[in-house]
Formats: sequence, C-alpha cells, structure tokens
Amino acid sequence: MTFPHAPRHRRTVRRLLAPSAAVATGLLVTGLLAAPARAQWRTDTGPTPGAPLGTTARTVGDARYEPGPCPRTPEPVEALEGARCGTLTVPENRARPGGRRIRLGVAIVPAATAHPKPDPIVWLAGGPGDDAVGEAKMAIDGGLNRDRDVIFMSQRGTYSAEPNVLCPGIDEFNARALGLAQDSPATERLHVEATKACRDKLAARGIDLAAYNDTESAADYEALRAALGVEQWNLYGISYGTQLALVYMRLHPEGLRSVGLDGILAPSKAGSAATWSSARQGFDGLFKACADQPACNKRYPNLSATFDKLVRELQAKPVTTTVTVPGSDKPVKVVLDGAALVNWMTSATHVAPQVPVALDELAHGKPQRIAQQYAGGKLSPAAMGRVAHGLVYGVFCSEWIPYESRAEALKGGQEAFPSFPRSIQEHAPQLAFLRPDCDVWNVPAAARSIRDATRGDIPTLALSGGFDSQTGADNGPYVARTLSKAKVVTVPYEPHVVFATSKCAQEIAVSFFDDPAAPGTACLKSLKAPRFETGP
Repeated sequence: MTFPHAPRHRRTVRRLLAPSAAVATGLLVTGLLAAPARAQWRTDTGPTPGAPLGTTARTVGDARYEPGPCPRTPEPVEALEGARCGTLTVPENRARPGGRRIRLGVAIVPAATAHPKPDPIVWLAGGPGDDAVGEAKMAIDGGLNRDRDVIFMSQRGTYSAEPNVLCPGIDEFNARALGLAQDSPATERLHVEATKACRDKLAARGIDLAAYNDTESAADYEALRAALGVEQWNLYGISYGTQLALVYMRLHPEGLRSVGLDGILAPSKAGSAATWSSARQGFDGLFKACADQPACNKRYPNLSATFDKLVRELQAKPVTTTVTVPGSDKPVKVVLDGAALVNWMTSATHVAPQVPVALDELAHGKPQRIAQQYAGGKLSPAAMGRVAHGLVYGVFCSEWIPYESRAEALKGGQEAFPSFPRSIQEHAPQLAFLRPDCDVWNVPAAARSIRDATRGDIPTLALSGGFDSQTGADNGPYVARTLSKAKVVTVPYEPHVVFATSKCAQEIAVSFFDDPAAPGTACLKSLKAPRFETGP
C-alpha cells in the first residue's frame, strides 16, 4: 500500500524498506519495449478464433483495445520479453462521455505451457499509484504463468498510462524532509504545499482529478475483459490492489472465476484506525517471535516496551544524525523523532532479523542503522517520478477521508498504542497530514456504497503475513465473513505481500488458481521464525 509522501523503498510493491530488503525496480527510463515480432496483429470486430490473447483489435462499447508496443517501464523487465502488448482506450470520466479519453498500457505474458487454460490471471498492483506492468517480474518469478496467461494493465494515471498523474515534486519533498522533524507544524505546512503544487500542475493539464478512483478503475478492467473477448478471468491483487479487487468483485462479479487477495485492504474499513490496528498486529507478531527465541529474548528482553519507550523519548527529544546511503558518498542529515520511528518500524518487518539489534542500538545512542534504512528509500533513484500521486489522493481523498472522522482516527491510535503521545496517535503510520492534504486536493466524496462490504460466492483466497504491519492479518477473516467461498491463510513470520517474499505463499497461490476450492497449504507446516541478529 502506498501512502502520501511516504518514503519509497520498493520491492516492486510500495514499500518503506532498506534497498537490501527490497527488489528495486531500477532507474527511470522512457523507452518502449518492442512488441514481439512473432505476434500477427489483426483488426476485427471480435477476437480471431485461435489467435493468441491480445493480438486482435476490438471495440466494445466506449472502450477500444489495440495491439502495439509494450508499455514503457522504469527499467527493462525481462519477464515482459515475448509479451503480447497493446493499449486500452477508455473515457477518463464515464459520466462525461464526450470528454477526454485515456490510454492504458497492457502487457500479456504468455503461459509457460503450450496449452494454457482459457481463464487468464490479471495482476492488480499495489499503491495506490504503482504500475502493474512494472510488477511483472514478481508475478512471473512466483510462477503465476505456469499454465495461464498473466495480464498486466497500467491502472489509470500510473507510470505508463497516458496521461499519467505522477508528481516528481512530491518525491523531491520526501527526500528533503529527511532533515525535518516529521511531527511539526512547519513540516505539515511544507507537506501540504507540495501536495497543492502537485494538484495545481495536474489540474492545469486538464486532468479530471475526480476520475482517478476505484470505481473508474474497476470499469477499466471490465472493459479490458470485454475487449479481449475473455469470458472469465481471475484476479490477483497485492496490497492496495486488494482494495481495487474487492471493489471490482462487488461491481462486476459476472466475469470472475476466482480472486486472490494478498496483503488485504478492505474498502469497508480502510482508514487511519485500521492502519493503526495493522501496525499493532505486525509489531506484536515480530516482538513475540523474538521473545519465543531464547537467544533473542535473552539479549533483547521485552522488546515491545523498549520500542514504546523509544517512541516517547524521541518524540520529546528528536535525534539528529548523518548517514550515507548506498550509491552515494554524500552525507545525509536525518532527524528521527517518535513519528519517524513508528514509520520506520511499520516497514522494518520486511527486515525482521535486524529489528531487535537496530532498536537496541538506537536505545544505546547509535541511530545510524535505522536512519540509513529510513533514508535509503527516500533517496533512491527508484523513488523519483514513479508514483501516480494523483491516483493516491484520488482514492484516499474520495474513499477514505470522507468516511472516517478525526475522532475515529484518533481512537484507533489510542486503542492500538495507548502509551504513545497524542501527537503521534493523531497521525496513523505513513498517513501523516492526509486530512489537510485532502482539503487541498479537493475532490468530491465517492458514493457511500464504496464502503460497502463485498458479498458473494466468488472463490477467494485471503492471504496475509504474520508480520504484516501495513494490512494486518485480521483483514483476512474480516473480508471472508461476507464471501462464502473464501479460504483464509496466514503465512507466519512474513511481512506485507507474502507472494513477494515466501515460496510457500507462491505455491499456495498457484495451487489456488488450479483448484480454488482446495488450495494446497501443506508447506505452512515447515515454516520457522527467522533467526534474529544479536549484537555484542
């Protein structure tokens, strides 16, 4: 899940991690990958019988698919070599049929078998604001195309879409903010100024900011299914992509065979309170794993209390240090206050073995490890110019903020972390200043139905990680309450988006698409907690 102005450590999904813990998607490039020479493009009123998926142009309703070059990516993606590609053209705002039309990049990675199943898998990216095409490596490395084509489409506004709603100025602010106390009025003012500047630039380009939301995006995917002539397909959503998947399931269930949800964000309760609850679950999972490991427990007893104490102390008296980050010898000033520590910890579960020793070092006056990890993502070249901030705010400001009061958000922080200072409880991890940001973004609230629980009998795999502090594992049982054919699986000791880190999770996901009624979960029995690092 992407958060406004959050540090951008990437492992193809939105993440706040040291580069060593994340698979970086690389440097920004603007070239297009060439369409494979073996594809024979046609222009027909319907798919050509026997033609590979995505090689026929077709118009259905107000949408048109055309084969063509593969979408641009920030770096060459080996998984896209041999992909069948094209673009989907749809209205920017379906309530204004005569308005702007937008183009969404499509890449179809063929199945590894010569005889693929007829129902492909569609990958829904994290974020909001990530481009699914750039996440192809994760999906293919995990084996999703074993016997099905896998479809990647740029969600509206993302990196390879036309137009995109990127705002590099926000990414540049994230880098400058390293040297600022996160929880201060001055930082809030600069934060909101960067958001408003982004909005003003997009509005000046004629972008209809109110059209970048889950309802329109779900309709885009349904339009793609019709234009490709696919009777039924499957979804696999990660992080924010699970929210989009659940909206899609509610609005367009007829074309869905099955749905995989990984790192679950439920639209019906998304917001600050749920974010606080997720942080508590992930932190507690990691702290308990340390306590259960004799060497870790002996060296770092009561790690949870140490963390809570550090948050309070740093909020009262921030620590300033200087570090260097990979790829640069230039010293970087980093201010660590309590809010910064909470934000670091929210994603540090991705480097779980280092967390106890990092907290212990901080408690003994050595903040460099945490500061370096915290700074690494903000200053990485991969953090610049890749996130569709217009989509971030389009979703959060129309679907989240209108349906959670300040009092509800604060209560979530107080219940999850009662010992934290109120100034921290008021801003959920990675969501600082979201409400004033949304004030200047100024888009209308989505229809209240956007908060409806998704109901039905579509076979669904609800996957979570035991260390997930961004979308807590309790979201699995939560969404399953109204999905009669849901299978809930928690992969222990894993962080947010288990498909990216766990071979077991990949096996479970692939087996689910083989047989949605009985995914294979035997691999869970052999999983063990990570061996935590212990310092001198």
